[in-house]
Amino acid sequence: MSFELARKVADAVLYEGYVLYPYRASSAKNQVRFQWGVVAPRDYSEADGSEPWEMQTECLVAPGANPRVDLKIRGLQLQARTLEEATPSGEFRSVEFLDVEGELLIAWDEGVERELDVTDVDLRGLERDGEREIPFELPGGRETEELGLEDRIVRQRWPVSAVVKLSAQPVADWLRLRVRIENRTAVPEGLQRDEALRRSLVSAHTLLAVRDGRFLSLLDPPAAASQAAAGCANLRTWPVLVGPEGSGDVALSSPIILYDYPAIAPESPGDLCDATEIDEILTLRIMTLTDEEKRQARGTDPRSRRIIERADSIPDEILERLHGAVRSLRPVAPEIAGWEEFLNPPGEVPPEEASLTIADVRVARGSRVRLRPSRRADSMDFFLAGRDARVEGVFRDVEDEAYVAVTLMDDDPAGDLHAATGRFFYFYPDEIEPLEQRG
Repeated sequence: MSFELARKVADAVLYEGYVLYPYRASSAKNQVRFQWGVVAPRDYSEADGSEPWEMQTECLVAPGANPRVDLKIRGLQLQARTLEEATPSGEFRSVEFLDVEGELLIAWDEGVERELDVTDVDLRGLERDGEREIPFELPGGRETEELGLEDRIVRQRWPVSAVVKLSAQPVADWLRLRVRIENRTAVPEGLQRDEALRRSLVSAHTLLAVRDGRFLSLLDPPAAASQAAAGCANLRTWPVLVGPEGSGDVALSSPIILYDYPAIAPESPGDLCDATEIDEILTLRIMTLTDEEKRQARGTDPRSRRIIERADSIPDEILERLHGAVRSLRPVAPEIAGWEEFLNPPGEVPPEEASLTIADVRVARGSRVRLRPSRRADSMDFFLAGRDARVEGVFRDVEDEAYVAVTLMDDDPAGDLHAATGRFFYFYPDEIEPLEQRG
């Protein structure tokens, strides 16, 4: 039983959206932060309603004789990093940024990793004795970092008082394990969201590992457990299996919905605080930032600094590796043949040979038509209206609805390429006008 494989994915969850491209505090998307995984003070939540005060995980365990669970509650505690400069009177005043020996520093709310470890929980005992409460206290504090005689950094944290509730209940042949996180921090009335976040558990998630038992997938449960799985109540989080494919000893309950057995791509050279994005695209975008934009990003947060520096120095062979990878080459499954037969029933005329009649004119592959879109399916219709096109086939969907596939005529430099690769535009028959004479 180990959290090692799960921790890489959990760390990606922890910092997902922490700071986003272009990685500087002045960017609008980095001024409204933390869109998921927030467990806010209950008083603030009930008065404001913008953030929840509770998070709940329920999952199924197929128990052995003596099932036991270890769990980790993880999240970030925010600390306000303010910058101060000395005044002529000897006092300090807050400023938005400081220039320290050519390096820029910007005021910012940093994230401090916090973790609660609960080990060796006896699930049978939990089932017998009822709900167990465990306090989760995040301490406040204030530290000052002197920057010479005139400037300083002040970091301040506000205490967070939370509780974790554990319970286990038998459901048919399984145990339903519940892990509930509640924020009980007392706060003043009229608190704004930025201040409430500083008294919240942010990017909260739960790691679970079981001995003498096995977690069941809630995404794809065994048929016998489907009803029990459907009865699990997960609030603002969702548990998935983590680890080697087919294993069931570790689960991650994340505020970002994942599939079972998620993994960080081995080609990824480092964290971009956006593990659901494509590394190559973000890295290339970072390279296009101006020197001043990069300077601001480096001064926003240490993680931003590392991202900028890594993108600026990434070797060509690592960048090329980000372009794509083939994970496996497997034979076509037998059921695919049945699916192909369903989509292309035997005896049916293939699209390239099919035809239909529009305004007494037979339209088939090679026919010249003019596009008259009227249904406004998407914005592309506005650009194609009135254009001449060549019919590439007449297709039908599973409900026997006809669609005419076309490519644009000679004035489209990509027409031949689209025809060769099968990238057609599709229109209903009443949206095209034949250019040939009636026959």
